[in-house]
Amino acid sequence: MITFNPLLPLLLSSILLSLSTAADIQPGQSLSAANPNVRWTSPNNTFSFGFISESPNSNSNSVAITYNGIPLWKAGGDAGATDSTATITFLPDGNLRLVNGSSGNVVWQSNTAGRGVTTAALDDSGNFIIRNRSTTVWSTFENPTDTILPNQNFTVDNVLRSGLYSFRLINSGNLTLRWNDSIIYWTLGLNSSVNANLTSPTLGLQTIGILSLSDPILSSSVIMAYSSDYAEGPDIFRFTKLDNDGNLRIYSSSLGNTGNPNVRWAAVSDQCQVFGYCGNLGICSYNGSDPVCGCPSQNFDPIDPVDSRKGCRRNVEIEDCPGSSTMLELDNARFLTYPPELSSQVFFIGISACRLNCLVSGSCIASTSLSDGTGLCYLKVPSFVSGYQSPALPSTSFLKVCGPVTPNPGTASGRGTRWKLRPWVVVVAVVGTLFGLVAVELGLWFWCCRNSPKLGVLSAQYALLEYASGAPVQFSYKDLQRATKGFKEKLGAGGFGAVYRGVRRVVEVSFWCIQEQPSQRPMMGKVVQMLEGVAEVEKAPAPKAGTTLDGSVAGTSVNMSSSVSTFAPSVVPPSSSSSLQTPKGSSFASGMNVEKVSSSLHSDTM
Repeated sequence: MITFNPLLPLLLSSILLSLSTAADIQPGQSLSAANPNVRWTSPNNTFSFGFISESPNSNSNSVAITYNGIPLWKAGGDAGATDSTATITFLPDGNLRLVNGSSGNVVWQSNTAGRGVTTAALDDSGNFIIRNRSTTVWSTFENPTDTILPNQNFTVDNVLRSGLYSFRLINSGNLTLRWNDSIIYWTLGLNSSVNANLTSPTLGLQTIGILSLSDPILSSSVIMAYSSDYAEGPDIFRFTKLDNDGNLRIYSSSLGNTGNPNVRWAAVSDQCQVFGYCGNLGICSYNGSDPVCGCPSQNFDPIDPVDSRKGCRRNVEIEDCPGSSTMLELDNARFLTYPPELSSQVFFIGISACRLNCLVSGSCIASTSLSDGTGLCYLKVPSFVSGYQSPALPSTSFLKVCGPVTPNPGTASGRGTRWKLRPWVVVVAVVGTLFGLVAVELGLWFWCCRNSPKLGVLSAQYALLEYASGAPVQFSYKDLQRATKGFKEKLGAGGFGAVYRGVRRVVEVSFWCIQEQPSQRPMMGKVVQMLEGVAEVEKAPAPKAGTTLDGSVAGTSVNMSSSVSTFAPSVVPPSSSSSLQTPKGSSFASGMNVEKVSSSLHSDTM
C-alpha cells in the first residue's frame, strides 16, 4: 500500500526553488520577507537577491542585492522599506513588484509589464537583469540606488541617493555631491589638461580600484580618483558607495571576507564640511578623529536625544521673544555656505557690523565673520543652518537666540564653546611651578647630600674662600671637622686655640682666586682639584696691590691668627645648638704672633 506524505509537496517545492536560485528566474516566482533565507543568487554565489533586515530587532525590511551581507542595491532605495510579511514577485506580465503583505500596497515595481519579458537573472557582476529573450529590458546597473559596482556604467541620467544626499555626473564631466538636490557642497572636475566639450560622459569603477571618466571624444579614460589599494591583489572586491552621512567612498573587501569593508577613498576628507551632517542648527566638531554633533548652547534642545545628527531646535522661537533677541557668539566656528545661496548674503564688513547687521535684520538668523584676511561676512537667511566648529577655523559666528545666552557646560559665559584662561591664572601657575621646582631641588639636596663627606669638605673649603675675600662666614662643628679631616694633624697653637692641617691649602688657593689678572685665576675645576689635594698648590704670585700670604690684602689688614684660630678654638665638640663664627672687628693686635702662624703655615706639606 502506497502512503502519501503531506510534507512531500513542500519538500519538492523547496528543492525546485533551490535549484532555480542559481539559474534564470521564471515569471511567477517570488520571495517572502517571512523566509529571508530563500534568495536568488548569482551563478558563482558571490551575490544574492532577497530580503534583508534594516536593523537588528526591527520589523522593517528591504529587498536588496548583497555581497557578503553588504547591501549594494535596494528596491525603491530609502523608500523601499517593508513590513515582515512583504513579498516580491516576478509577475507573469514581466513586472517585478514589491508589495506589503499586511496592506497590499505596492512599495516598488520595475514597470516592465507588457514588454515581452521572458526571464530574469542575477549575473556574476552583481547586475540583476530582466530580459526579453536575449535583450535587456531593465537592469539594476541602469537603475542604481546608492552604489556603483565594477564594470557598471554611471551616466548623466543616473543618480545615487542616500537620505537627503545625492551624487550626480553632469554634462561637463564634473562629479557633484548635493544636499536636498540644491546645495552642491563638493565637486570634482576634469584635469586642467583635458580641454574638450564632452558629449556623453560615463563614469566607471575599474576592478583594480580606479574611478575613471570616459567619453567618445576622449582618446582614453580620464582618472578621477584612485583607491588607496588600487592594483593590489586579484581577490579584492571594490565598490563606490554614497553613504547616509553624505560622503562618497570607495570600499574594498577581500573575496569571501564577511567583515566590514575598508574605506580606501573619500570624496570629502573633512566630514564636518558635508552640508547638513548634523542637521538643522546642529554644530559639527571632532572628538579625536570622529565627527560629533551637538547643539550651539543650552538655548537649544536636540530634536532626537538618541540621534544627534537630526539637529537642534530653539527652546524659545525668535518670534516669541520680540525685543529680547540677542546673538550667541561661537569662536572658531562657521556656518557652511555654498552656492547658490551666496548671491545676496556676502558683505565686506568687520566682525562687529557682521554681528549687528544680523541682529537687526528680521530675516537673518546667523552670520559668520571670517578672520582670514578677506574681510568677508556671510549672513544666513534660510531656515536651515549647518555649523562647523574647530580650533583651526579662522572665523567667528553668531546665532540669533532669545536672551539671555546660556552657554553649554564648560564654556566661557557668552563666548561660545571654549573655556578661556585668564592672564592672572597663567601667571600664578607659572610662578607656583617655579617655586615648586626650587623647593624640590633644595629638598633633594638636603636629604641626599647633607651627610656626604666629600661635599661637606668642599662646602667648608668654599666657606674659607669666602672668608679670604673678607666676607663673614659661619661654620658648624661638622664643617670644621671635615675640613681638617677630623683634627688629626695639629700644626700649632695660639691664643685662640689650635691650628690644624687643611687650612693653609684653602688660604693659598684663595689667593689664586683673587688675582687681579683674570688669566692668572684658575678655573673652577682646577680649584676643586687643588682643594681636594689632587693637584699641587703652587705659591701664588704677589698681587699687584701687594697681597702676601702673611700680610695685608689691598691695604686691608687680615687677622690671620683670628681667622685661623676661629676654625679650631677647641677640639672639644660643641653643643648641637652652638656654632662658630668669625670674630667681628678683629685686628692684628689680638691673637697669637703672626710670624709664628706664618711659619707654621709654610711648614705644611699638604
